[in-house]
This record gives sequence, C-alpha cells and structure tokens, in this order.
Amino acid sequence: MPYSNVKSEQPTSSAPIPRAHLLKFLIPSLIGVLLFLVPFQVGDTINIGMGLMADGLQTLLGSALPAIAMVVLCLSVVATLYAKLAHPGWADKGVLHEMFHVGPLWFVMRVLGALFAVMTYFQFGPEFVTASFTGGVMLNDLAPVLLTFFFFAALLLPFLVEFGFMEFIGSMVRKPFRIIFNLPGRSAIDATASWMGSGTVGVLITTQQYEQGYYNGREASVIATNFSVVSIAFALLVTSFVDINHLFVQFYTTVVVAGLIAAVIVPRIPPLSRKSNDYYEPVGCQLNEERTEKVGLFRYSLIQATNRAAGAPGPRELARLALLNVMDIFLGLLPLVFAIGTVALILAEFTPLFTWLSYPMVPVLELLRIPEAEAAAPATLVGFADMFLPAVLATNIESELTRFVIACLSLTQLIYMSEIGALLLKSKIPIKLWELVAIFLLRTAITLPIIAFMAHTFFF
Repeated sequence: MPYSNVKSEQPTSSAPIPRAHLLKFLIPSLIGVLLFLVPFQVGDTINIGMGLMADGLQTLLGSALPAIAMVVLCLSVVATLYAKLAHPGWADKGVLHEMFHVGPLWFVMRVLGALFAVMTYFQFGPEFVTASFTGGVMLNDLAPVLLTFFFFAALLLPFLVEFGFMEFIGSMVRKPFRIIFNLPGRSAIDATASWMGSGTVGVLITTQQYEQGYYNGREASVIATNFSVVSIAFALLVTSFVDINHLFVQFYTTVVVAGLIAAVIVPRIPPLSRKSNDYYEPVGCQLNEERTEKVGLFRYSLIQATNRAAGAPGPRELARLALLNVMDIFLGLLPLVFAIGTVALILAEFTPLFTWLSYPMVPVLELLRIPEAEAAAPATLVGFADMFLPAVLATNIESELTRFVIACLSLTQLIYMSEIGALLLKSKIPIKLWELVAIFLLRTAITLPIIAFMAHTFFF
C-alpha cells in the first residue's frame, strides 16, 4: 500500500513549540478523530463520521453499486493483463508496478473475483456461485459496503496517521501498551478505530504503519489479528439479528473482556510469538518512543506529534497518496476479498465441511453447559468464512444463552476470510494462511470458555 516516508524527528530542546507546527498537528488530527474515533447516535444505530459519509454515498448510488463493483473487478483483470503483456512505462516501477505485476496466484484470484461477479450480476453459471447467499452476499451486500467504506477510509486516513496524532497517543500510552500487550502505544489508535468504525479500518491503519516503518513484522501481525474488532454498529446488527438486542450491554461487555484477555495471551504463544521483529525492508525502523530528554510525558508527546506534523506531506502529495490507496484497494484488494469470500461461502453453504470440522466442538460445548450443542457447533467455526455466518446459523437455535454465546464468539474470533483474512493476505504484513487458521482456532479456544463463564455467572 502506498506510503509517505516521513521520519519523525526527536525533540532536541525545551524551546517553545512553533505555533504553525502546533496548528498543523491539531487541526488535521482533530478532523481525523472526529471522522474515525467519535461515535454518533443516528436513529437507532451508532456510527462514525466516515461511516456516515460512506452510508450517504451508498444511498446516493444505491442499486448501481453492484454493477460498479463488477466493473471495478473486471477493470482489475484488464489492467493487470495490460501491464504484464504491454509493459507500459507507468507500470515499470514504484507503487503501480507492485499493484499490477502480481504473482500467478494473485492474478488467478483477480480473475476469479471478476468471473464470480459477472456470473452473479447476470445470473448465469452454477447456482452455488450465483445464489443469493454466496455470490449474492458478496456482490449485493458486502461489495457496496466495501466500495463506499474503503473509498472514504483511503481518502481520509491521512488525517489520522500523517499529522502526529499517532505519535502523540503512542507516546502517552507507550508504557501500559508495552507492559500489557508488548506493543507500541500507537496501536491504541488501531483498536479504537476498529471499535468505533470497522475492523477493516484498523487493518488498513496497521498495514500503512507497517509499510511506513512504525511497526515491525511481529507487532503488525499481532495488532492486525488481535485488535481489528468489528465495529459497535456491526455488533448492534448482530444482536438484533439473533434477537438479543435487549442484552446488548452485557453482550458487548463480554466481547470486550474476552477480546482483551485473548489480546494478552495469543501474541505470547506461537505462531505470533515466533514472528520476526524485522521492519519492512524498504523503509526500516522509523519509530522511537523512548524519551531521550528530561521533559514531561505530555510535552514529549506533543513534541513528537508536532515534529511529525511539520514533516507531513503537502496537499498535492497527500492527494496522490490517497488516490493510489484507493486504486490499490479497489483494483488489488476488492478482487481478492470477492474471490476468497465467495469460495468460503460456497464451502460453508454447499458442503458439509464446517459441519464435519465442528464435530469435536460438540463435547466442548456440552462441557461448558451450552444448550443445543449439536446445532451450535458449526456456528463456532463457520465464522472463519464470514463474520455474519455464525449469526445466520444461530437464528435457528431456541436457547437465548446459546445465541448469546455464539454471537459473542463470532465477534471475538476476528479472523474471517471474506474481509479481514483477505486484506491481511493481500498486505505486506508477514502472515500466512495457515497462521490465520491457527490464530482463529486459538482465539476460539481462549474466548469461548470466558464467554460461557460470563454468560452463566452474570447474565443467565
């Protein structure tokens, strides 16, 4: 993903901070906070500024969005073929070269994504591809959301990450985040952006920070797989769908507690504990959170932030980076999400794979005193395909306690291939498919007993 290689300077004195630098930090950062981190009550739902903009664009374009998504997916294949066969000058080096000169596997994924979209839109080909609950979910439900959400996320993220806000927060909360999670303090922004906005926004921030040299490979892998929580808005949707919205406070409290415990444990065991501490090679380490002068924590954090703001890219460079980010997401990421998501949904809906895999979960659920264990077992693992599938399966379960546990678990597992998983595999973060599977299973094993304990002890 495109990045600006702007290295933060270190404070050198206790001289007054230039007013221009302070304003350059405060104004864009405040805009970024309002867009990404401040929740608004809109009717019966909670959203963020960027989400409201995305919803507005989605309403404006309406039924045209599936067609737009199909065109974008086809354009990705055409542009990739042209770059590979014609070798145009604009694709010889740099970001555009990385975007279109992809390996055989990724090219096949782009072709599959476009093919699935065309088949679904025009309703021809095998039913397992074109069905409303496989290709239809991806093209008519998920793709419009991703198009509008990613469009504004890519355009507006610089307000949050390029003008010193991450340096300021990172320095302020460095110690607790190092002690508790063994992570840089700036990762607090990823978690907050996920909780308030979307897990995909958290992964986008993590990817950019890794490529800019502010996270090493281990830190980026840990943050992306443990802090990319689905948004409060999606949590409300899940509780409403499984008819436990009257328990939302208890539900989200359980999700937060189980998620935080998992975020402490999972990074300390393989495969994440064995990740290298190497930084992204083209830029190296750009981070220094250690205080080098005897100044107060707040002032030090402010100096870090204003130094970063002073070296931030200008409007023209920011516009160029934003445009490249949008292109990379639309032409590189969206086809991958569509291909992997459709295949995962086909496996979940048209094969007994997840039912077979879930057989060992039946005695586990019975041990945890979860009613209707056999019906609930597939819902404990099918979330790896898509985050909404557990909620869909849970609607057929009569026990409110079981629906509560399944809904909580689906939000704490985090790794779902239709979105987060595809985004991570596309990124430069050093994480493999088998590691995503392992992390998903670890998070399931850790959070399920916690969720069951809290449900039995406090709420039911």
